Amino acid sequence: MENKYILAINPGSTSTKIAIFLGEEKVLGQNISHTAEELAPFPRIIDQHHFRQKVILTFFKEHAFDVNRLAAVVGRGGLLGPMASGTYLVSDEMTDYLKQTRTEHASNLGALLASDIAKPVGINAYIVDPVTVDEMTDMARITGRPEIPRISIFHALNQKAAAREAAKKLGKPYENCRLIVAHLGGGISVGAHLDGKVVDVNNALNGDGPFAPERAGGLPSWSLVELATSGQYDLPALKKMITGQGGIVAHLKVNDMRKVEEMVAAGDAKATMVFEAMAYNVAKEIGGLAAALEGKIDAVVLTGGIAFDTHFVELIRRRVEFLARLIVLPGEDEMTALAQGALRVLLGEEKAKQWKHAGGNA
Repeated sequence: MENKYILAINPGSTSTKIAIFLGEEKVLGQNISHTAEELAPFPRIIDQHHFRQKVILTFFKEHAFDVNRLAAVVGRGGLLGPMASGTYLVSDEMTDYLKQTRTEHASNLGALLASDIAKPVGINAYIVDPVTVDEMTDMARITGRPEIPRISIFHALNQKAAAREAAKKLGKPYENCRLIVAHLGGGISVGAHLDGKVVDVNNALNGDGPFAPERAGGLPSWSLVELATSGQYDLPALKKMITGQGGIVAHLKVNDMRKVEEMVAAGDAKATMVFEAMAYNVAKEIGGLAAALEGKIDAVVLTGGIAFDTHFVELIRRRVEFLARLIVLPGEDEMTALAQGALRVLLGEEKAKQWKHAGGNA
């Protein structure tokens, strides 16, 4: 792995995660938090670009790391529209689009920051498996209303990384596996992985699939229409009820699943019912995707932060273990997943893709 130093950058809403890898081994890392006061001068997230760039340069200086030792820089991918999975070269077209888009998300800064560091050194910048990865089949998109097709927005980076790890445990290439992967975090996405592609998955951001700590998931449409036209809520409030203030936080007024587990352990009947209902919903989603894979499943994979909760995992296990082997891979090591994507390109195991504005890719 000589000279295969890779810088990974993962911008969050109030933090910037930075890590340097030598091959797949992390040799240096820091999660830098940003206070409300620091971010207050920036009306939009994209306006934080140069502020965060300085944070990264300060990180190098404090750790006496020479950027000329880097072989590549990789950032968390932003909301770039539907695209195939993989590692993408950061281009001027991509960064121009991210600077101009009206869609607000901290991950939009990932490609910009990666390019900032890479260009002066003369190396490539990449992004890997952004949330808008779309490999769904045409059939999976169709709903009962042609105006409202199903959309692929999910935890692609962690789902793909967990699927590859599960494939190793199965002793098979990921591209030859049939897996159902459930990412259990602040949002929950459950995807059917068939021969290296996520052919069906719920929109984990905007109201589809199981409810989650902060998201409402799928809702009865008639009741939702009545609520939306009642005059009690404006559009921003309704969207917040679905994403941000839905799910566990709507029922129990907390979004920390550790606190929910404490409530359950203390005998709180309401908390217990909601906690078990969320696991029930995840299990149902897994069961539905078993049909999408025609019942031929190599493994069901549980990943994400909530997969550390053995009680929650057990509630899912007892409902789905008849389908296939259950593999539990708790947590989400997004920094390693980013570095691995860039490393695959550096080693010639994967060819970097080119992003096109129209949603196409090469």
